[in-house]
Amino acid sequence: MLLFLAAMLFCCCSDESELKAEVKTDVKAEAAANIGKTLVVYYSYTAHCREIVNTLTSRIEADVLEIQPAQKGLRYEANGYALGTELLNAINDNPDDANSYPAIDPVTISLGQYQNIIIVTPLWWSQMAAIMQTYLFQSASQMAGKHVGLIVSSHSSGISGVVADAKRLLPDVTWMGEALWINASNHSRRASLIENWLGTLDFATEQTTMDKMYITIDGQAQSVTLEDNTATRALLERLQQAPVTVTLNSSGDFEIWGALGFSLPTNNEQIYAQPGDVILYNGSNICIFYGTNSWSYTRLGKIDGLSESELRSFLKAGESGISVTLSLRSDQASINTVKSEKLKDNSCFTLQGTLAQAGHKGIYIKNGKKVIL
Repeated sequence: MLLFLAAMLFCCCSDESELKAEVKTDVKAEAAANIGKTLVVYYSYTAHCREIVNTLTSRIEADVLEIQPAQKGLRYEANGYALGTELLNAINDNPDDANSYPAIDPVTISLGQYQNIIIVTPLWWSQMAAIMQTYLFQSASQMAGKHVGLIVSSHSSGISGVVADAKRLLPDVTWMGEALWINASNHSRRASLIENWLGTLDFATEQTTMDKMYITIDGQAQSVTLEDNTATRALLERLQQAPVTVTLNSSGDFEIWGALGFSLPTNNEQIYAQPGDVILYNGSNICIFYGTNSWSYTRLGKIDGLSESELRSFLKAGESGISVTLSLRSDQASINTVKSEKLKDNSCFTLQGTLAQAGHKGIYIKNGKKVIL
């Protein structure tokens, strides 16, 4: 009888344990299903970051991208870290110049399909490793609007300098939470550290969409609130690669329009277009309205906050050969529109090309370069 009762008790406990495990698995699966697609990007010199990534990806579902220097076999730590310091100094001397960053192997992966990106990088002399800085510098526009997390590996140095580098290089991302610091003393406990850290992050969900782009004409940038459809999602993915500049012409005293140079999916319906509407016509033409018209269009979005008269002025109604840039950031096109003759007196301009007011702090254009005042 005692053996029978023990066996029954064991079965009950086993069933309860299995039930708890099943419930836990279901909760984890449900949570994972609600998280948008994630990419882990890392550079590893001593293999510590690679070990961190292996631990990280055992706990979340993510694609992995390893960044590699173009020149192989270099010893960045040799001679008192001479080469590593030289690379960092070149970046610090001119952080806005692409030539300041060491070359890396080409990266062909598109970031458009990812909502979340986790960066895993080593620390070099209290700064972010120069190789990873190159990738972030090159990918900043693609990462705009993404949810980003940061893990930093170091021997013992604090990571505030690496966090500052990350925020400088990626000014338009949403940081999911505080950076995680894994050093020599706690590297063996990285599994629990990563587990706890993941629970603090604000991951973007599959439903998270970017709903803004910018239209820039003659240095003036205006935001556009986008529809959520297959056409805008395809356009956003295109703009994550680089801004798109098109030449548009006035037509019918109600719009400027022209060829995009590529095709987008259509969701055509009979639309009575209003001033400010941004419309896709025949899949490969963009129309921006300052008047009204009814036709079978795909709606892309609407320019924010301008009256009809302001729209006519902004869109240069009645003119031909209007250069229009579509971008994910207001400064991507307008930085290049500051006229060189305006810079001769060392004046500073905002990223939108307007003269900066004295005493205001921020990022400005001075003598053709970005400066922080």
